[in-house]
Amino acid sequence: MRAWLLPEYLEDVLPPEAWRMEHIRRTLLDLFHSHGYEFIIPPMLEYLPSLLTGTGGDMELKTFKLVDQLSGRLMGLRADITPQAARIDAHLLNREGVVRLCYAGSVVHALPNGLTQNREPLQIGAELFGHGGIESDAEIQQLMLKSLRLLGIDHVHLDLGHVGIFRYLMETSGLDAAREEEVFQALQTKDAAAIGELTQGCASEICQALRALPELYGGVEVLDAAQRVLPDVPRIHDALGQLRDLGQRVRGMVGDVCFDLAELRGYHYHSGVVFGVYTRERAHAVALGGRYDEVGKVFGRSRPATGFSMDLRVLAGLSRQEGGKPAILAPCLDDPALQKRVDALRAAGEVVVGTLPGAAEEKGAFRRLERREGKWQVIDS
Repeated sequence: MRAWLLPEYLEDVLPPEAWRMEHIRRTLLDLFHSHGYEFIIPPMLEYLPSLLTGTGGDMELKTFKLVDQLSGRLMGLRADITPQAARIDAHLLNREGVVRLCYAGSVVHALPNGLTQNREPLQIGAELFGHGGIESDAEIQQLMLKSLRLLGIDHVHLDLGHVGIFRYLMETSGLDAAREEEVFQALQTKDAAAIGELTQGCASEICQALRALPELYGGVEVLDAAQRVLPDVPRIHDALGQLRDLGQRVRGMVGDVCFDLAELRGYHYHSGVVFGVYTRERAHAVALGGRYDEVGKVFGRSRPATGFSMDLRVLAGLSRQEGGKPAILAPCLDDPALQKRVDALRAAGEVVVGTLPGAAEEKGAFRRLERREGKWQVIDS
């Protein structure tokens, strides 16, 4: 094997792309900070139960596992930072009231999410703990959309769903866990015929509702249709009302809002509203999130929670932010006036590179510091 080969679905990030991603990271963390989100840096490794508890097994196949040589216990490389944020909120901070946290760091997936997906996403996101109302769902979604707008990623499409609807239908269906999982998988492929076969024996109202879910996708009219075909119960009324309210709150920040009542991504993990943002340039979502009120319970405190995350690699490929000016080449001279000028340029945010005697000339687009009329001036090449 060639020593320089990397495993499949892993790659180096080279200049200038690495600096581009780092600039995006700083820009977004500054935005989160301005909205009151505190920065955390959880460890890459944790004991496995801490990483998987509360995720309903959704992260099981994605998590690399290894044995801790100090304790002999099973550890995992994190595949998602959100459960770590929930642990920190519930166990370490242990504050009353609302807590806002943000993070940026690598996560590692044992299996890629798709043929074009990297197994080491650079995850950045924000989480809000301690408030269960629609206002916190709206705050998180608005912050996510502001993030994309700040990077020049516009004309985005927001998909909204609510796992509470499917949960209610399953709780009242009488189906066992194995059959419930089959129905869940059929919904992911929007296979109404398979759903009909799997729900034979359920009450007709429940069977009809489950078969209708794959068709309930589109604009706000979908919520009106859902009101007519889904069971007339408070839990479903509340879920549809939340979706309608959220759609109104974010409509001015997004190209279009669609409602997908068969969207159950993270069904075993999320507890309420779920959402994803899409662009014309990508088949996969550029941002994902939702409410997960039940995760903190396993860490000692049951706290309402909602949040979102994005991949810096993806954002760097979509961002329309302009790059900085070309670097400035400065001669290698023992000249106090030159050094003062270089220091001033760097303090102003410019990149100044000192040329080294005998070294090959730097390649690429540069400006130069040259002494003209007794002053060191920046000259375009």
